[in-house]
Order: sequence, then C-alpha cells, then structure tokens
Amino acid sequence: MAADGHEIRYIEWTDPPTDVAARGSILFMAGRGDAYEKYLETFEHWRLKGWRVTAADWRGQGGSGRLGNDDATGHIDDFALWIEDLGQFWKEWAEGRDGPLVLAGHSMGGHLTLRALIDKAIEPEPAALVLSAPMLDVFPEFVPLAVKRWLAGAMSAMGDPKRPAWKISEKPGAKIATRQHLLTHDDDRYEDERWWRNERPELRLGPGSWAWVKASAHSSTAMFRPGALESVKIPTYFVATDADRLVSPSAIRAAIKRLPDADALIFGKEARHEILREEDGVRGKALAAIDDFLDRRVTN
Repeated sequence: MAADGHEIRYIEWTDPPTDVAARGSILFMAGRGDAYEKYLETFEHWRLKGWRVTAADWRGQGGSGRLGNDDATGHIDDFALWIEDLGQFWKEWAEGRDGPLVLAGHSMGGHLTLRALIDKAIEPEPAALVLSAPMLDVFPEFVPLAVKRWLAGAMSAMGDPKRPAWKISEKPGAKIATRQHLLTHDDDRYEDERWWRNERPELRLGPGSWAWVKASAHSSTAMFRPGALESVKIPTYFVATDADRLVSPSAIRAAIKRLPDADALIFGKEARHEILREEDGVRGKALAAIDDFLDRRVTN
C-alpha cells in the first residue's frame, strides 16, 4: 500500500531451490500498460539462479487500480508520483533481506527506476540496476524534447488531460493487428499475454493519456539534464535493440555513454521491444548477458 493508501499489487515469486546457492533479491518493475504476469517466465529463470524475485504493478495499471476516467486509459499527472511509490515500496521491501539487492525495469519501468536513482529516491542503494529496453525517450527521435514538451502541454491544455492521446495499440498510428510486430517475434509469448488479459480482464490497459505524454516528456528532460545521469554511480546493465519502434534507441545509447558504470547488449533487427519475451535465441542471449553481469558485478 502506498503512503496515501492506494493499493499496489505485487507478487513474491517462489523462493529459490534449496540446492541452489542464494544470491540476493531482485525487484522487477514492468513497462507502461504491462502487468507482472507477462514476466513470470523470467522470474522463474532468476529463481533457478538463486535470486528471490518480487514484482509490482505501477499505480494506475495492471492490478493496481486506475487513475483516469475509464479502465482503458493509462493516466498519470506526474511521474514523480510513481517515483515516490517506488521509493517507499523499495524501502519496505529491502528491510531485513539478506544479500545484494538488484533493481530491474522494462520500458517505462526502466525509465522510472533510473529516474528514481537520479532523484535519490531509492534507499538503501541497490547493488546494481538492470534495464530492458528502457523508455528514455519516445519517437519521433528527430523531434527535440523541448518540442515534445510544448506539444504535449498544448494538447493537455486543449481538453481533458485524462483523455487518451491515441486510439489503440502501443503507439500513435499503430493498428491492433500489427501490435505483435512492435513487441516480439515469438508467437507463443505474445499469445501468453493475450491469455492473461482474457483470464484477468482487469489487467488490460490501452493508450496513455495526454497528461501521461506530457509527464513522460518532462521526466525525460529531467533525466538528460547536465549531471543527472552522471550522478548514478551503481553498475548498470542494458539490454536493448536498435530495431525498437516503441522507445528511442538513440536515447538509450546516449544514456549508456553518460552513465559512469554502464554496460550493454544491443540487438539488431532480430529483437523487438520486449527482449525478455523474445524468441529463445534472443531471450536466452539477453538473460545470459544479465546473469554474467550480475555474476561479475554483484556479490554476496
């Protein structure tokens, strides 16, 4: 439960096998429109490596309620609310845990975990940060953030800021029939998400609101201000793809260059946005790279 009483849904995945050496704990935060059910396969991979895994749904999506005018629109007025929620959840989650603590995030979850570290909202400090295709900026890449801020602000002011900023799917102009082409090459893993949404309709979420778009642009601006990324000293590992059509690959590469202790595995056209839900060849390579990073940089 958040500080203001809003209920945050979370899951404590099964403890590691008794015959596997304990490594520590990972808190995983998913992307915009996601619910943690999409990543159970990854949680099981980490569990078998000795990690205790927890995941939570962001306030306003998944099983953590809604903030907009309806159940379909993903709304937030300011990303600072999510960062505050994460900071409180992390502090309570970390208390009494043995071993190193790792923070991990996908897409918008990657953005918010990195912003939380920039804002010094995460205490105690994690041993490492793992980012999967983090949403550090959005398309079109050639439009400066200042222009995106102005446009989003103008559109928010022209009507109800809680109204959806686009019609369907994951991005403006995309059709629901081509949604998978933005996310993964793997048919079975894509169908797994559809199965969960059918079984648990309350998890479904559609477009973001104009207020969400405005908040995203302002948060990205704060992230790329001088000295912000440079202030994050902990080891950070990225898995991303230059073929991403949901989040900006160039923004990811810029962040990697500026972070003091960052490493990365960058895929090409063989990977779409949901790298941890990609076909086995890509997914296995990504998980192996993350495992190696944690082996090298995080110790008991």
